[in-house]
Amino acid sequence: MAEAAPSRLERRKARTRAALIHAAHTFIADGKTNVAILELTQAADVGMGSFYNHFSSKDELFQAAVEDALDRHGAALDELTRGMDDPAEIFAYSFRLTGRLHRRHPQLSKVLLNTGLAIATSEHGLAPRTRRDLQAGIQAGRFTIGDPELALVMAAGATLCLGQLLHTQPDRDDAQATDQIAEDLLRTFGIPADEAHQICQRPLPELEGLLPDATA
Repeated sequence: MAEAAPSRLERRKARTRAALIHAAHTFIADGKTNVAILELTQAADVGMGSFYNHFSSKDELFQAAVEDALDRHGAALDELTRGMDDPAEIFAYSFRLTGRLHRRHPQLSKVLLNTGLAIATSEHGLAPRTRRDLQAGIQAGRFTIGDPELALVMAAGATLCLGQLLHTQPDRDDAQATDQIAEDLLRTFGIPADEAHQICQRPLPELEGLLPDATA
């Protein structure tokens, strides 16, 4: 049987929750997490009572906002790599796309950066997908990695540090920098240098509209 369409009340509740998460994204991106719930509800243009219909605390809202941003980006990567069968290319493709979001989606980038190293162990977004791709690369004989968790830490650290560098140095070519790091990571994981270079020079899709902003 087909699922019933959401009721008017359910749609209104979903809009309220989305507005609160939208507001939380903005505060996280600005590095302003020490704010009162009243400020969050005012930014979301919802009542204080509506806040507690969805979240028990400010920390719970911020956690939901981070998970939302990570899941949005992760879902976009899943869609963009659908149909690929080489784990090395999937890893590089995802890394190269993520590196480019720092300039093209600065608010989402800042949410990720202000989340910090927690993204390396998160159950949402980048970490579980990177872990999956690394494991697939090992099983397929594409990667020679002794400890997948350490490889994940390397990739996550590179993602965060690259993002910070690109924000700090706005004149740096983000595509060139991202592709170089992706190539270096592939070589570190056991891909021959010439093949790693070829993989990281393959064209990417038009990014406009494909990687969702944290506030979408």
